[in-house]
Amino acid sequence: MTVIDHREAEKHDHTHGPGCGHDAVVHEDHVDYLHDGHVHREHDGHYDECATCSCAHCSDSCATCTCTDCTCATCNHNVCSCAHCSDSCANCVCSDCTCSTCKHAA
Repeated sequence: MTVIDHREAEKHDHTHGPGCGHDAVVHEDHVDYLHDGHVHREHDGHYDECATCSCAHCSDSCATCTCTDCTCATCNHNVCSCAHCSDSCANCVCSDCTCSTCKHAA
């Protein structure tokens, strides 16, 4: 599960979902909805702002971060650095994973 700081988003006049008019991005175990500079995810009947990249030089959402040297464990675009894997870190299931940004690595 993505660690969030539980910042509740502004109230909405609609429910995010297919056809709501906002771009949707799968981010780890949830779907983020992008609009007006915000990245919202449903949480316990309301919407929260999703996680922000923890890299020192980035302030983008983890769902949309494009840092080329990203080390943030919750960013969507990180790719496993194991020699035998090409999955994103969010989806990697290598049993012997050594990648520092994969969620399941020991």
